[in-house]
Formats: sequence, C-alpha cells, structure tokens
Amino acid sequence: MRRFARPKPLILILSVIVLIALVSLGQYLRLFERAWFNLYTLWQPMSTQSIGLDQYQVVLEGQVIEGLEDDVSALTYDPVRKSLFTVTNKNAELIELSLDGRILRRVALIGFGDPEAVEFISADTYVVTDESQQRLIKIHLEQGTTFLDAADAEQMTLGVHMSGNKGFEGLAYDSVGKRLFVAKERDPMLIYEVHGFPHFNPEKSYAVHVINNPKRDAGMFVRDLSSLQYDERSGHLLALSDESRLILELDVDGRPMSTLSLNKGRQGLQKSVPQAEGIAMDDDGTMYLVSEPNLFYVFKKPSQP
Repeated sequence: MRRFARPKPLILILSVIVLIALVSLGQYLRLFERAWFNLYTLWQPMSTQSIGLDQYQVVLEGQVIEGLEDDVSALTYDPVRKSLFTVTNKNAELIELSLDGRILRRVALIGFGDPEAVEFISADTYVVTDESQQRLIKIHLEQGTTFLDAADAEQMTLGVHMSGNKGFEGLAYDSVGKRLFVAKERDPMLIYEVHGFPHFNPEKSYAVHVINNPKRDAGMFVRDLSSLQYDERSGHLLALSDESRLILELDVDGRPMSTLSLNKGRQGLQKSVPQAEGIAMDDDGTMYLVSEPNLFYVFKKPSQP
C-alpha cells in the first residue's frame, strides 16, 4: 500500500510561523474581541438602555468644510449656541460650525501649543487640550472674542504617560457628575476621569482628582482613541477610534454596548471615513463627525414606528 508523503519539516515550520503571525496580527488589531462582541450581540436582544449605535445611518457624507486649509481635530456640541466647535492644530484656531458643516466663526488660539480637542462645559466655557504638553486649558468665549491667549487662562498639566505625539486626543464632559473624561490616544490607550477641573467655585479650595479604570480600558476592542462623547441621557460614553474605524458605546460600568462602523457599506456609507478625528451628539441624538482632510458627516437614528 502506498503511504502518504509526510509534510516536509520546512513547510511545517513555515505554516506554524504564518499561523503565529496571523494570530499576532489579529490580537494587535483586536479582531478576536471585536468578533466575539459581534457574535454575542447576534444572540442577545439589544438593551433598552443602549443608544443603539448600529441603527444609525449617514444622512450627510463627506462634505468638505469650505474655507479651511488646516486639518480639523475633535468636535463638541454647544447646546446654548446650537452649533459645533472644532480646533485646528497647525495654525491653531477654535472654529464654530453650523449643524450642516459651515464655518460660522474663527478664533485664533495663542500659546496653546498643539490643540487636539475641545469640549463644551457650560455657557461660554470650554476646555481645550494641548497634546504636546498634556495641558487642559479652560477658555471663556464671548460673542466678540477674536483671539484667546493660553497665558490668560486657567490650566492644569496631568503629565502622565508622556510619550511623544501620543497624548490627549479626546474630551467629554459629564455636567451632572462634574467629570471631565480625557482620552489618551494609545501607548497606552487610556481614559482618565478628572474631577475638580475646571474650577467653578472660587470660594472653595482647588482640589483635582484623576481616576482611571484599567478594566474598562482593557475591554475596549479598538486600536486607538481619537475622540469621546458623553451622553447625558443614558450616562454612556462613546469612544471614537480612527485606526479601527469604529465608534464604541460603553455603559456606566465600562462594558461595550453597541458599535457604529465607519467602513464603506456600513451605516449607509458610500466610502470609508478616511481619518475620523471628532464626534459630537446634539440634544436630539443626532451624531456629527469630522475627519481629515476636513470632511463633515451627520448620522441619524431612524425614527421608530
């Protein structure tokens, strides 16, 4: 009887190397955790408390923000002005946008270093991050303001996990709990909760507490963090990842609840979002997104019958 030839040792070794490489790549890209989450959600009914990101559909895709030469970074919704704010970090500016992506106002930022994120705190009050120096800078914006100087602003430096250009990329604010969420892009990828900044009551002592949640951060199956959004209605946190092309919803305990894919063919997208940099959500739950090079998107959840 003819015996089957045994595989040559070289072929076997190469096969093992390829398998190890594929497993390592899958782990690096967090593909296994993401696949497990997708499989789990297929068999589990969606929680009534979830925002339901997977139900959102794009209604305005890849509109160019006219009049900008520098790339935008981050996005926040101002419920008082009913508009959006973003920042540019080369020729540093704070830019107000309409809800359909038109420039309404430009404010020069002086001494802000490398601004990467902006977050609405209260009427006329915002926080801007300086990625290079890991500074949080509180600004006050009046109707006639044409420039802002960091030297005149309240600010603080966290100085944690300093690693080149992998600093603070996103901000979100919980106005009820008075928590400022700060996202570190990666190496390591972390979300800090800052209590006590910005300081509101000059009659009380200035005390800042910084908290992190390693279990929550380890459970985020994304490669990096580009932006954050806190949903006041559910108490859930949205985390945007440029490299994973994904928006992830985290519940109050930091567990993943739903996702919104930014890849072509998903959520009604005709093209993949090239480099997502910022998300914001308005009072009605409409989601806004900016991407380099200066593209504007709007996603809405279809009304329930």
